[in-house]
Amino acid sequence: MPVDPPGGGGDASGSTPGCTRIVIPADPLAVREALRALFDTLLLRALPADERGTAEIVLAEALNNIVEHAYACDGGKIELTLQLHQSELVCQIEDQGLAMPRDALPSGELTAISGAAALPEGGFGWHLIRALSRDLHYRRVGGRNQLSFRLDVGQSRR
Repeated sequence: MPVDPPGGGGDASGSTPGCTRIVIPADPLAVREALRALFDTLLLRALPADERGTAEIVLAEALNNIVEHAYACDGGKIELTLQLHQSELVCQIEDQGLAMPRDALPSGELTAISGAAALPEGGFGWHLIRALSRDLHYRRVGGRNQLSFRLDVGQSRR
């Protein structure tokens, strides 16, 4: 995966101390490979296992939603910037796909389900994202979706 510092141009990815930026194709396999590479970086290897797991769930849900919904008809690119501060991982994701319906985040509310056979195949992503993150914000600016959130990571070891 190519590398360039945050704020740099091109289709590259980058790392500076405490910060990692990647640009990936909006493709399910590319997302899977990017997550694998991300969680092998020094920045995220320093997180305790349970907090790494939480970060991986939230990032996978957000990135896969972009692939499936924002870029449902066309390919595109997803830009992800992660900054590790003392007790939080700040995540910013941008894409040029379709806007969120009504330019707002889904509620993430779960509906009552009776019986295991009635469990839906999907629909849990936004509930997980909302439950596991904080300071979740979405806005559409200049044809770009901008999603940001924070994850508590305790006293990470860098």
